[in-house]
Amino acid sequence: MKRVTAVLGLVGCLLAAASTSHAYKETTVENGGTLTGSVTLEGAVPKPKGYNLVTFPDPIYCGRISDGRGFRLLQPFRVGPGGEFQEVVILIEGIDEGKPFDFPSPRVESVDCKFEPFITIVRNRADVEIVNMDPVLHDIQAYETSERGARVLFNVPLPMNERFNKKALMTSGRVKHLAGRVMSQKVRVGKGRNVFVMQCGFHAYMESWGLAVEHPYFAKTDQDGRFSIDNIPPGTYSVLVWHPLLQKHYTVTIPANGTATLNVEFDAPKGRLYATEAMDNPRFGVDILNEEIVPSVERQKY
Repeated sequence: MKRVTAVLGLVGCLLAAASTSHAYKETTVENGGTLTGSVTLEGAVPKPKGYNLVTFPDPIYCGRISDGRGFRLLQPFRVGPGGEFQEVVILIEGIDEGKPFDFPSPRVESVDCKFEPFITIVRNRADVEIVNMDPVLHDIQAYETSERGARVLFNVPLPMNERFNKKALMTSGRVKHLAGRVMSQKVRVGKGRNVFVMQCGFHAYMESWGLAVEHPYFAKTDQDGRFSIDNIPPGTYSVLVWHPLLQKHYTVTIPANGTATLNVEFDAPKGRLYATEAMDNPRFGVDILNEEIVPSVERQKY
């Protein structure tokens, strides 16, 4: 229990890394520079979260991605074979004016009972689009969260496409994903907060994190753990490197018409990180069901 409390406290500290409320001004950037670099995770990747499919709706369909023993896994750490840390946000802080902030509404899809992408960047006070590609119902709950506690941003059912023949899908095992009605929801976080989390009210293993930003000077690491931010006004800035369970701050000087490099290494956290951590030998699983759960899309590993 102490470990769980400590992790919640850590998350609260991470959420406090918020952007300022100054209105961003678009202007011409003279002699702009670039920030590039990479993010890696050093050490063993932490265990994923584990959820017993018996305790949630739609175990057969959602169990198409599972460990084969009746458990669905959620891995918050997306890491490549060489430690390439993916979906980590790099945010330059304290910029009040600069290049145009032409940022379309991001889209989050529920596919095979998971949210993609796992981390979404959205402009504060703008919309995020959410769409259900599955033949099962999902319920979207989004919370602005900080050390002061959570506040509901929105809570809406996510309808599935009416053309789904659910019975045929469940018996054939073949799924052609069809988009349901797109739900547009506004993300408006309060002063001093810029992190929000989305979960499915029906399937707890569906989780997605978001960062609300006030300006366009951000990036998210790609499959190789790399990032690039361009057209930055020359100067010295504080740079936030953020993941839902890890963060670091750096001071970086951006040269005029030049490039600064920031390579970040995180030490992989050790010990139990969450109450729902997957177990190597769970006490009960698929054996208490009358039907077998076959992970036909992906057999997950601990």
